[in-house]
Parts: sequence; structure tokens; C-alpha cells
Amino acid sequence: MNFYLIILASLIVCIQVGFLIFFLVVFSRRYPEALPSASPPVSVIVCAHDEEKNLRELVPLLLRQDYPAFEIVVVEDRCNDGTYDYLLEVTRNHQKVRMVRVLHLPEHVNGKKYALTLGIKAAANEWVLLTDADCRPASESWIKSMGAHASPPHELVIGYSPYVRRPGLLNGFIRFEALMTAVQFMGLALAGRPYMGTGRNLSYTRSLFLDNKGFHKYLQVTGGDDDLFVNQHAQKENTAVALGPDTLTRSAPKGNWKEYFYQKLRHLSAGKHYKWSDRFLLGMFSATWILTWIFVLPLTFFSPFAVYGWSALGLRILLLVMVAHRSSRMLGEPFESWKCPLLDFIYAIYYLGTGLVALISKRIRWKI
Repeated sequence: MNFYLIILASLIVCIQVGFLIFFLVVFSRRYPEALPSASPPVSVIVCAHDEEKNLRELVPLLLRQDYPAFEIVVVEDRCNDGTYDYLLEVTRNHQKVRMVRVLHLPEHVNGKKYALTLGIKAAANEWVLLTDADCRPASESWIKSMGAHASPPHELVIGYSPYVRRPGLLNGFIRFEALMTAVQFMGLALAGRPYMGTGRNLSYTRSLFLDNKGFHKYLQVTGGDDDLFVNQHAQKENTAVALGPDTLTRSAPKGNWKEYFYQKLRHLSAGKHYKWSDRFLLGMFSATWILTWIFVLPLTFFSPFAVYGWSALGLRILLLVMVAHRSSRMLGEPFESWKCPLLDFIYAIYYLGTGLVALISKRIRWKI
């Protein structure tokens, strides 16, 4: 066995272990609870394209939110189903609900970004809280829990949006991947280095959006209405992280591997537009995750190095289980950490393929 290969494998493992210890420390700290002292008025914004079924479930849940002053702005984006009729009925019966319509999409403009821009411009309140039509707030205190952070110097509040738990390997992997993504972007934000958020559970000020001309810097990018906006404008001083079960929105997961592949392809392709320092840091974490299996696993099959190989893998997997256990509980959605060893291996294989495709793809489709 080549001596330099052992050195390389050791370096890869050390970097991975360093990252995992860092995240374990971050999610083991105690953070002061945000107190809803100000409770600023909030505009909840939902963009909907053929989402009648989802809106019939989501809107009543939003109307039951325990919060003194909020409105619900639903952007009806060129729908072909009964969304418009449903929203027309709801707006007549509930003063808190308002509808904004997208009748025509300008050329060379992304539909989601355009709809979201219209919704934010129409919002009556300074703080906007974003979610998707297929998301569900985890409690009636969702707006209150997110709004508790909405005070100066904060201009952005980052929340977690796990996927609904269902039977099957795909669902377990989707939830694991979402947790690992949250470990990275929420963990780094807690450490004072925010770099992204998710539009399924994200809040920021209307002024921050309008003063920076919204999404104009990346209108050509498919997606990125959430993570790229945060990547450009989030700083240690102006960003808060919302933790706990009441802060969550839960999302419906994809039903098959093909749909999930294209979803992750969109997410990863947007990452190419992050700041260079963020790309380097995240790339180092993902690359050493994959390379751990490529370089360390073979060592377990050679007797002189088997003990080293198994020890290195064992230490890393143990730390990963601890990170998943601790972070998921702090975020408010416990994960079955005993599944981590298998999902860890699948994660490395899946991201090796998806990452390479996202890296070389010039055009990403929104839907298959």
C-alpha cells in the first residue's frame, strides 16, 4: 500500500472529523431564547402555481396562527386549476387573506422570482415570512416563534423546514439529507457565518429586499430565490437563527428518486453562484465526505491497514451519529440517528453523481 495514500486518507479523515466536531460543538451550546416582545406585523407570502389542493390545507392553518398582527398574501401565478376561485372565496370571507395575480410573465424572467417579487411589493408590513404551498406550519405559534427574532439589528431570520416522515428508504434519505443541509447552513449561521436559507421557512425585511433590488443579480438562475438572496445579504449582525419545534414548517417529500434527483440538481446548481469563500468551505466538507469512503474504505480490506481503516470510519460515523442526534433535537425535529451509517454511505454515492452533473450542467430544468 502506497505510503502517500495513507497520508492522503489520514488528511481527509482529519478534515471530516474537524468539521463534525465543529458542528457538534455548535449544536451543543445553549442559545438565549428569543422573546416576542415587539411582535412586529408580519406578511406571510405564499406563491402558488396550480396549488388549489395544497392551499385548501395551508390557508386554514395559517389563519389559525396565534399572532396579533399578520396578513396572508397568496400570489396566484397563472394557475390552470381552481386556485383563483378558491382564493376569491377566501379573500371575501377573511380579511387577513389577500390575493395577488400574475397574469403574464415578462420575457427572460423566472416565474417564481417574479411572483415572489410581486408578493413582497404588495405586502403591507415590513417583515415578510415566506413558505411554500406544500408546506405546513408545525404549530399555531409558527409566526410568533419566527417573529420573536424580527427586531433590530436583525434583517433576516433563518428557519428549518424538514420533510414529512413516511415509510421507505427514499424518505429516510431525503430527511437525512435535509438535516445535513440544515446542520451546515444553520450551524454556520449560529457560528456567525450565515450563507443560505430555505424559502420554505425564511423571513426578512421588505426594505432589505427592495433596497437591494430583489433578485435582479441572478434572474437568469433557475431557483435561488431563497439561498442566493441570503448568500448575498446575510451577515453575522443582521441574521438570526430560529430554533425549536414551534419554528418549523414541514414539507412534502418527493415520491421517487428521479423527482428528487432533479430537485437536488436545482439546489446544487444554485450553489455555483455562492460567494467564493462559501463555495470553498462547503466544497471542502462535501468533498472530504465523499473521499472518506473512496480512500478509507479500501484500507479496511488490507490486513496491515484494516485496523486503521475501521477505526477511522468508526470514529467518523460515531461523530456523524452524535451530530445528527444533537442537531435534530435542537432544531426541533428528532431524527432516527441509528439510520445514519447506511444513509451516510448512500449520501456519498448520491452526491458524487449529482454534484458532478450540477457542476457541468449549463441549464437546469425546473420540472422533469
